[in-house]
Amino acid sequence: MQDDMPRPRPPHLQRQVTQHGRVAWYVRIGRGPRTRIRAPFGTPEFDAEYQAAIAGNPRPRKAGAEAGSLAWLVERYRETTAWTDLSLATRRNRENHFRRVIEKAGHQPIHSITSAVITKGRDSRAATPAQARNFLDAMRGLFKWAKEAKHVAVDPTVGVKNPKRRKGPGFPVWTEEDAAGYDKRWPLGTKERVWRDVLFYTGLRRGDAVTLGRQHVRDGIATLRTEKSQGEMIVSIPILPILQCTLDAGPTGELAFICGNNGKPLTKESFGNAFKDACQAAGLFNRSAHGCRKIAATRAAEAGATVAELNAIFGWKGTSMASLYTEAADRKRLALDAMAKVQGRANETATSIPSPSSKVRALGRKGK
Repeated sequence: MQDDMPRPRPPHLQRQVTQHGRVAWYVRIGRGPRTRIRAPFGTPEFDAEYQAAIAGNPRPRKAGAEAGSLAWLVERYRETTAWTDLSLATRRNRENHFRRVIEKAGHQPIHSITSAVITKGRDSRAATPAQARNFLDAMRGLFKWAKEAKHVAVDPTVGVKNPKRRKGPGFPVWTEEDAAGYDKRWPLGTKERVWRDVLFYTGLRRGDAVTLGRQHVRDGIATLRTEKSQGEMIVSIPILPILQCTLDAGPTGELAFICGNNGKPLTKESFGNAFKDACQAAGLFNRSAHGCRKIAATRAAEAGATVAELNAIFGWKGTSMASLYTEAADRKRLALDAMAKVQGRANETATSIPSPSSKVRALGRKGK
């Protein structure tokens, strides 16, 4: 949803920013009750809700899907806590898959959705294994709930395996040389510098970084809910002096430190594209926002952060992710310590071996 709209604003339409930095639209006539506009701004549905609210009519309802169809099942699923308890990022991801599924097979009876159908859907996404896994996650969530709610007798996703993960280096980690190159191109006082430093010195994912603003900071500590962790995890991150210096130099937005032109906030998608352009302008053609998160974790681990401390900073659970960084940092420290010992031993050996000139002098004395 866009965060602003052309002026003059339509009569009785009010804009409000929630405590989480999201924009909500209401219709209020005089001192009467407020009516929330649920549809995304700029859509025909938004206009229909606005006109209905002005006229005092109930909110227009979409034509419901045929009972017992796959589209109907998805509609019922969205009304449950099984759906609303998912993080916002997870719901957005799964909505994309549901939309495509409904376009192709929404009219199909739910009892016609078999394991073979689910497998076919997975295989049609084989070129992008991550999409195939996300598709399966969406359908598993849907049919797990459907079976519990007695809408289906058999969960067709049971036994359908995830595609194998392709091994690769993942997102490239920023190096200190990369950081220096970026700083040279984007000095203090540029919005691009704010972008990078927020990522570097908070370790937030881009979806959380674009929402971080002054409203989250109290006594030098930023506290906010992360969007990706199931159930939404709260993280508390100190605003380091180096980041505060960048924020003071700005420019920043009213509701979010990261902003685009004219101080307007950015979605995580638009920010990802803009940040990529900023990196390329600095000569960094294979760097990303996620790579900033990696260097933040690497720096913290090399500074001696424990698994528990890394989990608290980056919103991880368990030990697997944090251990990757602590083990790498431990190996680096051990390697440096070991090579220092090797060098020390080499120095000791060198001092215990007579130099060629001393041997010559000794032979001369012996000849006399």
